[in-house]
Amino acid sequence: MSTVLLSVGDASGDVVASDFVRELRALRPGTHFLGMGGMEMTRAGVELVVDQRDVAVSGLVELLPDLPRIVGAWRRMMVALRANRPDLVVLVDSSGFNLPFARRAKGLGIPTLYYVAPQVWGWRTGRIRKIARRVDRLAVIFPFEPAVYAGTDVAVEFVGHPLVERLAESREKLDRVSARRALSLPAEAPVVALLPGSRRAEIRHMLPLQLEVARRIHARDPRIHFALPRAASVSAEMLEAGIRSAALPSLLPLSVVEHRAHEVLCAADVALCKPGTGTLESALLGCPLVVAARTNRLTSALVRRLVRVDSLAMPNLITGESVVPEFYQQDADPERIADALLGLLAGPERARQIEGFAAVQEALSRGGAARRAAEIASEMIVARLPA
Repeated sequence: MSTVLLSVGDASGDVVASDFVRELRALRPGTHFLGMGGMEMTRAGVELVVDQRDVAVSGLVELLPDLPRIVGAWRRMMVALRANRPDLVVLVDSSGFNLPFARRAKGLGIPTLYYVAPQVWGWRTGRIRKIARRVDRLAVIFPFEPAVYAGTDVAVEFVGHPLVERLAESREKLDRVSARRALSLPAEAPVVALLPGSRRAEIRHMLPLQLEVARRIHARDPRIHFALPRAASVSAEMLEAGIRSAALPSLLPLSVVEHRAHEVLCAADVALCKPGTGTLESALLGCPLVVAARTNRLTSALVRRLVRVDSLAMPNLITGESVVPEFYQQDADPERIADALLGLLAGPERARQIEGFAAVQEALSRGGAARRAAEIASEMIVARLPA
């Protein structure tokens, strides 16, 4: 029986990894899966060594309060690596944890596949050589990524984006009417989705901003309803505390939805997202969006020195155009963000953005990402078996 150890540090990676596990199990029945992940991986039959909520942090300065949990997670993963000596290590995103972990696996002679590689094309390009030294194969999800690793020895393959098929299924199953019915949202009122993120630091910084934007919008149009999906990696207590501290008007309608972000985006007229996977999910589901973020000032200053791209919104990066508006740090003024969201409820800006989403879909249209990544993993396991 083969053993595969997975290291997955956030909620979006949890979904991606669960699809991968199902595909690899279909190719190699009896494979034992264990590692770090979340609820979706548990449902796929992965034995959790570490709950990813222990490492679901973001930023640089922001991770300091969570350092004891991260150290504990690292130790448990290292014990699992040494004790199980897996046939393959599979890493999904989360470079801060996974690149050091890849080095340990390499030192033990265990082959490593990175599925959903770090965004080295966007910032900290010095990691390209580091990844090439520590990883045996890369299964990348953007068509421009293989060229990033030109001149290195690592084998790189574009496998397609894992969200394309999953979200296509969501759109087929749920239209706006059925999504609202399923979530008990009002049938006729405009709905704004709030997506502050899936990490504790993101909730600390993004949630207050998004709730302040909701307050401004409510003051202009009290008919508008707000829907906020809670990621599995964020505790209900933390989210409730953040909402309480915002002291929102009692008549502001806000629905907190458990773990159903895709349904919320299907139901919404427009979304307010932090940078990250949510921006791509919104675009692929056809929900117009605005991207906004605030973070610790020191983190922001460090990131500005490291970032090598002009945009942090995935639809803009993929198309090379300003498909969605972006507001960061001092520019993330709640009144301006409210203006942009209200402008997307109807009219030419909404139509222009939806037209831009077609270009995003076309660029990522190759399907079968989980299946192809699983095929690569199977090839790596077979290559390790005795002749």
